[in-house]
Amino acid sequence: MLPPPPERTFASDNSAGALPEVLDAMVAANVGHAVAYGSDPWTARAVERIRDLFGVADAEVALCWGGTGANIVGLQCLLRPGDAVVCASSAHISIDECGAPERFLGAKLIDLPTEDGKLTPDDVRSTFSLLDDEHHVQPQVVSITQSTELGTVYRPDEIAALAEVAHANGLYLHLDGARLGNAVAALGQGAAGARAITTDVGVDVLTLGGTKAGVTHGEAVVFLKPELGERVRFVRKQAAQLASKMRFIAAQMDALLAEDRWLAAAGHANAMAARLGEEVAQIEGVTVNRPVEVNAVFASLPPAAIEPLQAWSPFWTWDEATHEVRWMCSFDTTDDDVDRLVAGIRAAVESAA
Repeated sequence: MLPPPPERTFASDNSAGALPEVLDAMVAANVGHAVAYGSDPWTARAVERIRDLFGVADAEVALCWGGTGANIVGLQCLLRPGDAVVCASSAHISIDECGAPERFLGAKLIDLPTEDGKLTPDDVRSTFSLLDDEHHVQPQVVSITQSTELGTVYRPDEIAALAEVAHANGLYLHLDGARLGNAVAALGQGAAGARAITTDVGVDVLTLGGTKAGVTHGEAVVFLKPELGERVRFVRKQAAQLASKMRFIAAQMDALLAEDRWLAAAGHANAMAARLGEEVAQIEGVTVNRPVEVNAVFASLPPAAIEPLQAWSPFWTWDEATHEVRWMCSFDTTDDDVDRLVAGIRAAVESAA
């Protein structure tokens, strides 16, 4: 018998609701009429707030419905026929977007194996033998995820090194920031940390995630090199990412970023994951497979314990071969949720022994 399950699950930070201040902002925006497609005061405020965050006064900002669409919009603006995107084999654009990037971009993904989800300059250089050969796709964009799908964080110097090798060879650097807030919070520099791992180290285009950070829906594509976003309005429309009632996405993003709410929420999620990792590491039969840097915990369990636990409180198996699972914490995860999950894991593992 397992104890009572946690009130909130650890399946995904997508499972959480929205921050109360974000919902309040949506309600406040639901007054009267506003010009559609982003020609409204809420969108103007959100765009300015995003520009201030990254320290680029003329950054081109395009609000989009969701993460997959935002990645497609950002990448499409950087690619020509015959071009390719270099990414980690674990990248969201490679394994979790149902082939959408390759279908809609018409570009091949060159996905490279990594141990920790992070590309290195040598990884990128390994693709340069393809350059200028008309029989092969041409690496044109390096795409990294911050924080990565394996719960690791790129340090500023690591991103700067990637930007240097990319730019020296005519490539762009794209950053999928679905969990950018968690990475910024982990690095401990406050809001200035957003610039430290993007603008200051050579990122050209990024996706600023909102959904996992505490909004109901909405992401932003940010062109830190504004000239690269010259045609983004047309690309966004063609990609079905232009919201007619844009004010409701914009109001959410504005409220999320105001008063550093996104960082407070991300920092809390990170702290809950750190606590979870410490607690489960003490359970005999459980192995935490990598240091907990953000809001994800990856651990291997006895195989007989996994299905009963998933039926009790949902989470995902990450690697069937190694019996590795992933637990994700959110802005609303509580100490009680962590305690209950740990108690359930302990009981299931003891039962499986």
